[in-house]
Amino acid sequence: MQTQNMNGPESDKKLVVAHFMVGNTFPYTIDDWREDIQLAVAHGIDAFALNIGVERWQRESVAQCYAAALEIQAPFGLFLSFDMCSLSGTCREDVAVLRGYIAAFARHPNQLLYRGKMLVSTFAGQDSLFGHDTLHEAWQFVKETLEEIAPVHLIPSFFIDPRRYPTIPATDGYFNWNGGWPIHLTVDSPREDVVKAKLDTDRHHLHHLGGRTFMAAVSPWFFTHYGPESWNKNWIYRGDDWLYVRRWEQLIETRDQIDIVQIISWNDFGESHYIGPIKGAQPNSHAWVDGFPHTAWLDLTRYFARAFKVGAYPPIERDRIYMWARPHLREADAVDDPVGRPKHWQLTDDTIWVVILATEPAEVRVWARDDRPARTFSVGKGLSKLSYPMEVGGGMGAQIIRDGMVVAECAPSKDEFVVQERPKTYNFNAFVAMSS
Repeated sequence: MQTQNMNGPESDKKLVVAHFMVGNTFPYTIDDWREDIQLAVAHGIDAFALNIGVERWQRESVAQCYAAALEIQAPFGLFLSFDMCSLSGTCREDVAVLRGYIAAFARHPNQLLYRGKMLVSTFAGQDSLFGHDTLHEAWQFVKETLEEIAPVHLIPSFFIDPRRYPTIPATDGYFNWNGGWPIHLTVDSPREDVVKAKLDTDRHHLHHLGGRTFMAAVSPWFFTHYGPESWNKNWIYRGDDWLYVRRWEQLIETRDQIDIVQIISWNDFGESHYIGPIKGAQPNSHAWVDGFPHTAWLDLTRYFARAFKVGAYPPIERDRIYMWARPHLREADAVDDPVGRPKHWQLTDDTIWVVILATEPAEVRVWARDDRPARTFSVGKGLSKLSYPMEVGGGMGAQIIRDGMVVAECAPSKDEFVVQERPKTYNFNAFVAMSS
């Protein structure tokens, strides 16, 4: 039976979706889901990719999400992204969990359809063989089982060599999960490579896809700080050099080759790349998340999402300032942190990153301390990327000045943000602010 899609976005257009960790929604009510969906709609996001883990309560939370979407008076889609690092895919019987989700939501009006079929994705899954001998056999079995309920457009994020794509015909496309960060960088990389931080892995995936659907990733940051007693994840990917902006610019430039952009993420607090509000249940990430809002990145998303979908940057109707930085210098010594410095900390720069959206040419003043001279930049109409050194004991601030008048200002107070000399724990997350 063909599903219907009454409230979701049209699937024959470019889409911008956001990865949503259902595992962080244990305390959510339908009102929380409604608030998040309304916020996403207001910022140009077409759908949530619902990352589903093993806990049984997540099924109820997903149902609340679908119910909330039905109440929103705007097109908004939802689709399932099975987290195969959490869900079991060892034997044939394990497909029952996936099948149960498909049966529950395939015919919901807000289920996102792509090319007339139910869009389904994964996180990983390359090791989930469901009792079969090969990846091709395993996911052919999964797809055939799911399609007993509804037609499926399968776009997984298998972490495999793209040269294997032609050998897995059950998939209808691929999601290049790691395309949003320069993960190839190491502490031994030449400084020139670190600064340029190339984001060019999409080409390799596209070359082997044979025209199948391509979902690209964009992400503003990555820092995770779990010790061996928990998830044992303690590293960064370089997020400097206005990563979120540069990646969006690249995706817009190559939009003819890209069908869907997935933002990583809406609420993955543990990896510090959230653009949504800090709410719900955190996965023991309070030490580096609380007090570090990222919703300014969400505000900036609206500008780029529209440009990707329509093929032209929208007019700038209001002068805006966006800026972000870490709360301590990269070589600062933490006073009490048994986890230690994150791997690849050396790849960071002690820099305040600034993005300006200007309605007309202007002067921009940027500073780190009130008791030190600011630096003045001349910017043109449109988007400009600026930077300024972090200073211990300082914060961040910027003004757009036109005809001698301040037309926009971003200046968080010291109570909100200050660069610490000796932090209690290592925190390579970003504090992100914007002009009011």
